[in-house]
Amino acid sequence: MTVTAARGFLASGVAAGIKESGDPDLALVVNQGPSRAAAGVFTSNRVQAAPVRWSRRMLADRRLSAVVLNSGGANACTGPAGTEDTRLMAERTARAVGADAHDVAVCSTGLIGVPLPMDRVTAGIDTAAGRLSADGGEDAAVAIRTTDSVHKTAVAPRSGWTVGGMAKGAGMLAPGLATMLVVLTTDAEADGPALDSALRAAVRTTFDRVDSDGCMSTNDTVLLLSSGASGVAPDDKEFAEAVHAVCLDLARQLVADAEGASKEIEVAVVGAASEEDAVTVGRSVARNNLLKCALHGEDPNWGRVLSAIGTTDADFDPDRLDVAINGVWVCRDGAAAEPRDKADLSGRRVTVTVDLRSGNDSAVIWTNDLTAEYVHENSAYSS
Repeated sequence: MTVTAARGFLASGVAAGIKESGDPDLALVVNQGPSRAAAGVFTSNRVQAAPVRWSRRMLADRRLSAVVLNSGGANACTGPAGTEDTRLMAERTARAVGADAHDVAVCSTGLIGVPLPMDRVTAGIDTAAGRLSADGGEDAAVAIRTTDSVHKTAVAPRSGWTVGGMAKGAGMLAPGLATMLVVLTTDAEADGPALDSALRAAVRTTFDRVDSDGCMSTNDTVLLLSSGASGVAPDDKEFAEAVHAVCLDLARQLVADAEGASKEIEVAVVGAASEEDAVTVGRSVARNNLLKCALHGEDPNWGRVLSAIGTTDADFDPDRLDVAINGVWVCRDGAAAEPRDKADLSGRRVTVTVDLRSGNDSAVIWTNDLTAEYVHENSAYSS
């Protein structure tokens, strides 16, 4: 189950002809209420696509009735025409589903700088509106894929209420969200401020901790919509935990499907003087291309971990650093410890643990290895 796991939501996904392949490329998610509270988090990239600017403005009143999403074109860096196309997408969706255009969020993903074929987009919106159903979540998740090899969905059922979601993303995965579109839904009763608080807390330790390739997108959008259809109002802690669970599930799926990846790498930093230090060190390790290549080659080269740590301003003593790779402490006190060949890197999942021995804070960053397949895919992305 996905965005339609929560009561009060309909969804659909269709092939509108935006992609030359003919694959599904347009999705709708509609909130039937009775509540239409919503919240959103967007890319921190200063170059932002027209749909991001539109949706951010529309969420000022923390209310949404529908979301229209397309793959096959980012509608980013497309000038005034792109802004107008975004408005037209919202208006056409509003007319098709019986909503106000100012209650419609727009999300686009694909190649930057190329105008959308609006005749196909608008016709696709009408087709998608005619196929809306409570079972349409899977189709919607498929329709928002770009270089994703699989569609991504998650659900957290609770006593009498549910949080569900879908995501797309496989490359340009870095903080400030990652290049992704995410729609989360819930039938719990929660107002806009409660949704905003839960979403931001979840994003901070899930999507914002995904760092696949250090590249930040122009289109990142994460939306959370509440229908209130369950009639259940969970306490803030329980609700936040459910939203976090769905975000974490989807974030791990993003890393697992990263372009060309053969290893899913978890960088766990412990013993930090602050959470900020832990995140800084984790990001530096996760972004170290030499380490990412080493782990792809199943080489537990802990020296590259220490080298990455040393580029940060975190609080640590170089002679007190400990590093474990898949549970083997290959480095103690900044020097060689257990034999490297004890670290088995033959599996897909790899854990790199860094103990700064400077405090009690910690953080986890998720990344992947760097492969020839990643280079190939991105060398030919626009052609």
